Amino acid sequence: MKKKTIWEMHRLSVDEFHTAPKMPLTIVLDNVRSLNNIGSIFRTADGFAAERVILCGISQTPPSPEIHKTALGAEESMDWAYFPTTAEAVAALRAEGYVICCLEQVNGSVSLETFRPDPERKYAFIVGHEVQGVDQAIVDTADICLEIPQRGTKHSLNVAVSAAITIWHFANHLPAL
Repeated sequence: MKKKTIWEMHRLSVDEFHTAPKMPLTIVLDNVRSLNNIGSIFRTADGFAAERVILCGISQTPPSPEIHKTALGAEESMDWAYFPTTAEAVAALRAEGYVICCLEQVNGSVSLETFRPDPERKYAFIVGHEVQGVDQAIVDTADICLEIPQRGTKHSLNVAVSAAITIWHFANHLPAL
């Protein structure tokens, strides 16, 4: 088998991507500190045509050489916004009609493998700080908490990996663009 060239993959230009249909999914970063994780989330969001990325609190924003290192330009193709607090972002998203989902291990969480998003709804899912997770005050405001089932000895996955798994799950259960 021969690897495909970039031309054979028929990728959109950045301008075409900005106007193309998107999956009704916004990814919210609640105080994510690692610029590499932020860049990776931008790249995954682009790869599955999510609507936007919202950065909150200590999460740094583009332009940044460290974000670019893992985003590889997705910080230019993805729509993004910054809010000083995650609570402000959640309030704005709720006003826009989004279902607010936290990706967090909590009592009463829904296993991601069994969750089926409603194709008639818009979703925002929140990922948290690499050590502390999503702030409890934000968890308390969520419509639903999703949890990725795990079988090993570690209690969590890297935030960018968790975001990628969740974005992929939504992409597989929402109508094709």
